[in-house]
Amino acid sequence: MEVTREEHASVLPEINTITTADLFECLKNGWNDYKRAPTVGIFFSAIYVLGGYVILSVLFFAGEIWWIMPLTVGFPLLAPFAGVGFYATSCLIEHKEEVTWKRVLTCAISERKRQIPWVGAIIVIWFLLYMLISHALFAITMGLTALTNITNSFSLFFTPEGIVMIVAEIGIGAGFAFALFSITLVSLPLLLEREIDFVTGILTSVQAVMLNFKVLMIWAFIIATIMFVSMMPLLLGLFIAMPVLGHATWHLYRKLLDAPEEPKLHF
Repeated sequence: MEVTREEHASVLPEINTITTADLFECLKNGWNDYKRAPTVGIFFSAIYVLGGYVILSVLFFAGEIWWIMPLTVGFPLLAPFAGVGFYATSCLIEHKEEVTWKRVLTCAISERKRQIPWVGAIIVIWFLLYMLISHALFAITMGLTALTNITNSFSLFFTPEGIVMIVAEIGIGAGFAFALFSITLVSLPLLLEREIDFVTGILTSVQAVMLNFKVLMIWAFIIATIMFVSMMPLLLGLFIAMPVLGHATWHLYRKLLDAPEEPKLHF
């Protein structure tokens, strides 16, 4: 996949330090962007939510309800997939451009020829690796005999072994989420806006997280809390949570990187 088309490679931005006050400002700006273009946010959130319904339905009818626990922990790992639409919307608003379905969808579709799909592939592989480890953890903590009982009851989750499994699943999920958070926080909006290869984007994202570790751990906690709470009412809360967090992430990206050049919209 080529890094550039007609454009030259972008100059690598400088990384800034931020404060907790910046986080709440980003959330406020994310809410304002959501109010400016609510239908776009609902559309991209709906794709994510419907995907969750399909997965849960398949597990239920297949009698594999034990997978619900690792999926509940791991499903938010796929949230960055929806980010492109939110970032494009916030970018248009920032440039005082009209937000239209054509502009946003053109951006989302055109990214297939650029660098973001490489990061998307990493997200998918990371999610599948997490699910594989979750399966192994279930076998280790619950034992093979649990497989005869868990297909039609949640009661096994409340046994001592089940509680150990849940705690371990959350711990491992948190580790996977932090790693994915570190490589995607800055890289996805950066790759959307500029002509930079995905490896450079990922390294820049990790550097930004390490430089602002304490503040961004608060941001990671905010994201995790909002996402899990919004998933409780049949995933319906995601219709608001995902767009607001997506738009807020764009504004956080703006604060984290001090761009040395004015980017030109390519969509």
